[in-house]
Amino acid sequence: MLADLRLAIRLQEIDNRLVDLQREIAALPVHISIIEKKLVSHERKLEGDRAALVANQKERKQSEAVIQDWEQKISKLKGQMVEAKTNEQYRAFQSEIDFCQTEIRKREDRILDLMGESEPLDRNVKAAEAALRTEKVQVEAEKDRARERTEADRKAAAELQQERAAIVSQMPATTVLRYERARKARRGIALAEVIDGRCNACHIALRLQYFQDLKKDVEIMSCESCQRLLYYNPPIAVEDLAGEPAPAVHE
Repeated sequence: MLADLRLAIRLQEIDNRLVDLQREIAALPVHISIIEKKLVSHERKLEGDRAALVANQKERKQSEAVIQDWEQKISKLKGQMVEAKTNEQYRAFQSEIDFCQTEIRKREDRILDLMGESEPLDRNVKAAEAALRTEKVQVEAEKDRARERTEADRKAAAELQQERAAIVSQMPATTVLRYERARKARRGIALAEVIDGRCNACHIALRLQYFQDLKKDVEIMSCESCQRLLYYNPPIAVEDLAGEPAPAVHE
């Protein structure tokens, strides 16, 4: 294979790897943003549960205070009832006491409801607090890994850029121009292997004479269809693999 073509193949490998590195470098901040937003949503959910628990406890205390007020009022009404002069006054006091007792029962029922609601809320808050502590540790660890990976990717990209520049300096300017033109036109893929007489990128069969000229390995040739630079790897004979002629088969 021509030396310039080998350099072009290595150049393609470098460019492919640079694209992968740049894609990963760009994706890491997005990944971190996603996990941070997820953490914030969990924090807000926990704040909502805490607020609901606080409101529950506040309402229970208010109901208990109201019950205490009603009970004091009942105690006062009973004292006044003793001094009632007529049946009408007595019934009026009793009616008011009944009303207070009804209000007390309503408040007691509400307290029972609030107690039933507070238990799962309390469990949710405690579980969410524990999960959030773990998640925060995981997010920080993930951010550290992302920073380390980004730094490693940038270092690798810089090294590849140096190698790329060295390779380009060794190649004829016309070959570099053909390579760059094909890479730009074909979404980053500037070379294609020829397999069974076809361009392995666009799958168009080469003209027989064109294929024969390619196999002579005299000059760099391009696919007449997709314009990618072509290379051909001839099949390896068994004797080439073994380092010695293949044994004869006797029938």
